[in-house]
Amino acid sequence: MIAVRRRLLLAGLAASAVAGGGPPGPPWRSDPDATLRRLAGSLDPDQDYRAPTADERAAVPAAIDRLVSGNAGPDAVAMFDRLAMDLSAGTDPATGRPFLLAASRPGAEESWGAVVVDRGAEPSVVVEVPHPVADRDTEHVGLALFRAVPGAVLLVGGAHRRAAGEHADVAHHEDSFFHAVAGHLGARGMPELQLHGFGSASLPAVDAVVSAGAGTAGLLTMLVADELDAAGPAVCRAWRQDCGALEGRTNAQGRAAAVDGRPFVHVELSRAVRGQARRGVIVEALARAVVPV
Repeated sequence: MIAVRRRLLLAGLAASAVAGGGPPGPPWRSDPDATLRRLAGSLDPDQDYRAPTADERAAVPAAIDRLVSGNAGPDAVAMFDRLAMDLSAGTDPATGRPFLLAASRPGAEESWGAVVVDRGAEPSVVVEVPHPVADRDTEHVGLALFRAVPGAVLLVGGAHRRAAGEHADVAHHEDSFFHAVAGHLGARGMPELQLHGFGSASLPAVDAVVSAGAGTAGLLTMLVADELDAAGPAVCRAWRQDCGALEGRTNAQGRAAAVDGRPFVHVELSRAVRGQARRGVIVEALARAVVPV
């Protein structure tokens, strides 16, 4: 029944494009809050997950290019449909800016995540949340930062990091949809800022760990650390200090960025600062670093 509905939907879009002389808008509307709530509600260590095939990964760049360019016509809908993802559009009620959103279908083994593109400004930064729910509240920090930075792209993992024997841990596997999107957007010249969370016992007296992953700390990495520091949280700078196991040296997206010489910032946030009470201060600091005044 679902397959029939999708075929009818695509046929209707094609017919509308012919009749109207151009591609129509997306077939249904959504909003980032509802999508992330739905995604978070489906995450479980025992959920189904499979990595995309090589052919599916090869199809990611063209689909993402459609999203970033604002193309939401029938070809884009069909591209994401082949990736078991739905395409939607709307105006973000929090910012008033238009967005496009591609998201995996709940309960599918292709639980690859969501990509939200702010269409209100030129592309600026990729805000990455590889471990929603597992790194508690990082999805909320990511959405708030996406909204604070015009032109941002929000990339969120779609499965619990422990699913499929931890093969769903997209920060440590290169065969994921998440990795394909991050690498392609990075290659387009967008810096990556990846959010993680840690418990206070992992590094007592520290609120944030900032690093360049496997790469060398550049200007953006230093700005992120400085802005967080100025906002109050105690920051461990991995290029100056020993930050234990929180330095992101084995992060797959960070390794790929280091090989290509692209800017990548790995940010670990303590439970205390990810919570609602202090989240706003963290987001404001990160936004100032990404778009320095």
